[in-house]
Amino acid sequence: MSNGGITILVLVMAMVFSIMLGGLVIFGTTQFNSTIRGSAHKKALMIADAGIQYYRWHLAHDPTDYFDGTGEEGVYVHEYSDPQGGVEGAFSLRITPPEEGSTMVEIVSTGEENTYGVKRTVKSLFGRPSLATYSFLHNSNIWFGTGITVYGRVMSNGGIRQDGVNTSKVQSAKETYICGSETGCSPSETKDGVWGSGGPSELWEYPSSTIDFDGIGIDFNDMKTAAQTNNTYFGPSGSQGYHLEFLIDGTVDISRVNNTNWRRGYSTENGCQRLYERVSNKTLLGNYSVADNKIFFFEDTTWVEGVVNGRTTVVAARFPLDVNETNIWIANNLVYVEKNGSNSLGIVAENDIYIALDVPQIMEINAALLAQGGSILRHHYSLSGCSNNGSAVRDRLIIYGTVISNNRAAWNWGSGPDSGFTNRDVSYDSSFYLSPPPYFPTSDAYEFLTWDEISNP
Repeated sequence: MSNGGITILVLVMAMVFSIMLGGLVIFGTTQFNSTIRGSAHKKALMIADAGIQYYRWHLAHDPTDYFDGTGEEGVYVHEYSDPQGGVEGAFSLRITPPEEGSTMVEIVSTGEENTYGVKRTVKSLFGRPSLATYSFLHNSNIWFGTGITVYGRVMSNGGIRQDGVNTSKVQSAKETYICGSETGCSPSETKDGVWGSGGPSELWEYPSSTIDFDGIGIDFNDMKTAAQTNNTYFGPSGSQGYHLEFLIDGTVDISRVNNTNWRRGYSTENGCQRLYERVSNKTLLGNYSVADNKIFFFEDTTWVEGVVNGRTTVVAARFPLDVNETNIWIANNLVYVEKNGSNSLGIVAENDIYIALDVPQIMEINAALLAQGGSILRHHYSLSGCSNNGSAVRDRLIIYGTVISNNRAAWNWGSGPDSGFTNRDVSYDSSFYLSPPPYFPTSDAYEFLTWDEISNP
């Protein structure tokens, strides 16, 4: 080969090598930049999450401040520094306060890192846990008899006799307790915190942490003030109380009860008594939109029935609370127009919630029921020496929601039963976990509910 041929070959090889080397350099640079940009992408997400955690801390120290300490609406920007104090970026926050009667706070945080200006945004929801996270919550001993099926968590600060079917946890704060006549023991004897012939017993847990009923955030003054602001506060009626009939069109008729008829009934707490439970005459006071009114407050006995279309809470409590005991009667079906999470009803009584005698054979209640100082019960309407009513036994009771009472819930008496419901189904409304009825009592501390990355707004 001539020298000229060798020179050309060398030049070609040098050119190929240069191209390859250049490609490697470009590839390496691209990979390096990609790694750096990937790191920046991750850092932007980390900064955005830091904004969420910052405001979570802020709410823990000031639970009602939704303006980042400024007192004004806006976008709140904070620098984000590394441990050495160098500024790596910033997060900007947009806070959406709770809707009326809710505790759910929405936090949107956009993180931006300094090197490439990469932005990422996350949205998180925080809320104060509602009491309506249980199917049953009690502050006393309770007995679930045969024929009942409970769908959802059960918790009691007392002992639990479970002769029915449970599909979720059954928890008692007691390791053992003294079982008396209230849970079918005569003479009294020591039993496990949860015991009985039902089950599955693999879902029974005892002892569990006590629920502090004294610390439950039931503030009747706040509820009254909210109702007064909305013009849905009703003082002492001067008569027998108030009657509410929810209508399928999303409204509720509110009437003053002028006269009632009584039936005799028995309860463990009060013995045999006249129960003025049947509304015989009433005067319509007005028709109210459920969508526009998240709470109705009554300082008198209250009757509730109908078809609920919307979200609201009904409260019956009379001041001063320490000398009055105000009750709520459910004398007919009380159901949602649809069980799809968009409808919810809270029923909060200062004392007891009663299910009346003359209810349908298949009685259904859709609501979060809370008897703050008393019980949720249907009296014994077929007890020798007290009463003997043909309507004492009904076919089925269906509760969709939650049952919370300071004292035990009771709606069946005797075997068979002699008075009550032959079959009982209690199902938890899962929508209550994130969206309980308006103004329904909650704990004080915010808890994390959801976290999602979203497109930059």
